Amino acid sequence: MAPTRCSPRRFVVTWHVRFGPALLLTVLSFSSPSFAGQTDLPAARALTSGEAIFQAGCAGCHGPNGQGAPQATIGFDKPATFPDFTDCAGTTPELDVDWRATIRDGGHGRGFSPIMPSFREELTPAQIDAVIAHLRTLCRDRSFPRGELNLPRPLRTEKAFPESETVVTAAVGAQHSPDVDSELGYEYRLSARNQLEIAVPFSVLHDDTGHRVRGVGDIAVGLKRVVFASRNAILSGQGEIILPSGNTTGGIGSGVTTFGAFASYGQLLPADAFVQFQLGTDQPTSTENAARTLFWRAAVGKSIRADAVGRMWSPMFELVSDREFVAGATANIDVVPQFQVTLNRRQHIRVNVGYQIPTTNRAGRPKQVVFYLLWDWFDGGFFEGWK
Repeated sequence: MAPTRCSPRRFVVTWHVRFGPALLLTVLSFSSPSFAGQTDLPAARALTSGEAIFQAGCAGCHGPNGQGAPQATIGFDKPATFPDFTDCAGTTPELDVDWRATIRDGGHGRGFSPIMPSFREELTPAQIDAVIAHLRTLCRDRSFPRGELNLPRPLRTEKAFPESETVVTAAVGAQHSPDVDSELGYEYRLSARNQLEIAVPFSVLHDDTGHRVRGVGDIAVGLKRVVFASRNAILSGQGEIILPSGNTTGGIGSGVTTFGAFASYGQLLPADAFVQFQLGTDQPTSTENAARTLFWRAAVGKSIRADAVGRMWSPMFELVSDREFVAGATANIDVVPQFQVTLNRRQHIRVNVGYQIPTTNRAGRPKQVVFYLLWDWFDGGFFEGWK
């Protein structure tokens, strides 16, 4: 989501501190021997190499290797989130479009520190793209999937990208005295391709007499592993154990330990469109109270931005299916139209709202309003990046 936090307006130049709106030109005269003494915009725009532009306009604060200049030379107090561009874990999750927004509009444009200035007047779009391409080379570990593969999260289909976020999901039946199924999901990226996931469900159900039963369901703990990632596609596998922690007397939980496994796939398409797939199975240790199941899910969508720093809308459409391995069972198939929207400048707080409609085996399976609130806490606190 949000790009890394870039350089400030205030620079130490030779033996003193200078201020000025033409920040790049000030640094050019200091950092680049070939441009020493030149302070005109055409000279700055003559640079085409991403590395040359970075050394001339960014290294004064970010250091020649992207690890940050020494505190004694930059003349300002570094924010706690000052970036290290060689840190693959910190840079690879970010999208090129988000880095482009920060360089163009400064830190404030993306809800980061205003110390990072805008280079809108100093750099052309082609120069900004060249700088981003250079920054990407500073991460030497190619096992990290690129941030563009972190596709918008559907309501039901599990993503393939490993990340660090918290999601609260709820499904409310569209009926009188509706049942409510909710879940708190916690995801923590362990390494370049591994992620820990914990899901804690909570349900409010009604029995045949209308009596309300509430409680925690079966808690799941899983480990995701990226097995393949290219520029436009990603494939992951996940294994999990589902613990019998639910209130079985109230109809919440299966009462048996269940092992689950699934594969997730994401594919970028032209024009900011994408598709995602998931195929998996749940295998309980005993089939007396819970059946073995096979499930598959698919989502197609498109992300729409007004501009690089504007709100992003992602309409999606899902097909969701599952089938129990019991005699005479048929597959449940649902459709789920939905849309996700970012709420703040940093775009790390998002909501998704959809409507799940059964198309087969509709008896006893009501339509549901489904929604989630997502906090990508890797990019900062919940109340950060709103203005």
